[in-house]
Amino acid sequence: MPRLLLGFALLLASLGFASAQMAPLPQPGPGQAAAAFAGGCFWCTESDFDHVPGVISTTSGYTGGKVANPTYEQVSGGGTGHAEAVLVIYDPSKVSYQQLLTYYWHTVDPTVQDRQFCDHGSQYRTAIFVRNDEERKLAEASKAKVEAELKVPIYTQIAAAGPFYAAEEYHQDFYVKNPAKYKFYRWNCGRDQRLEQLWGKPKEAS
Repeated sequence: MPRLLLGFALLLASLGFASAQMAPLPQPGPGQAAAAFAGGCFWCTESDFDHVPGVISTTSGYTGGKVANPTYEQVSGGGTGHAEAVLVIYDPSKVSYQQLLTYYWHTVDPTVQDRQFCDHGSQYRTAIFVRNDEERKLAEASKAKVEAELKVPIYTQIAAAGPFYAAEEYHQDFYVKNPAKYKFYRWNCGRDQRLEQLWGKPKEAS
């Protein structure tokens, strides 16, 4: 388990969260759509997408593996095949899937494999989980564009969407519930520092 997350896991366990209930998984309503992205720590990915106009909700969870109803301890320990990911429900009349893809790339480091920032392991890989041929076409095109722009191999996985399992309730909106711990983790993990190196200074703070 990554060094920073190990400390957080111990803290969460000491607070009695080890056996916490899984959060409910929201479904898109009429006129809404869903998309799933893995970008390393789901606390950060959730926070990033919550700042996108047109995004209705975000849910931290696990997907891409073969273990049903996994727990945080199982996923973070490796071996489940799942990645920490976020289910984004959005209004396509306000933000398109293409726009979500563009935003996603600028919140991750796609030049590394099976890790993000201070977190190492396939559970922290970057991935776009597509639901149909059109989404795959858009995702593949956007990946090719990023590879041409950065001029390095891009390791982000583009995979068919499978079951998405909501993470434990205490992980949801972690940046809102525990702002000091979240900011400490994000800064010390070097996420924003590396993103600025790759993509330049962001227009808005995440």
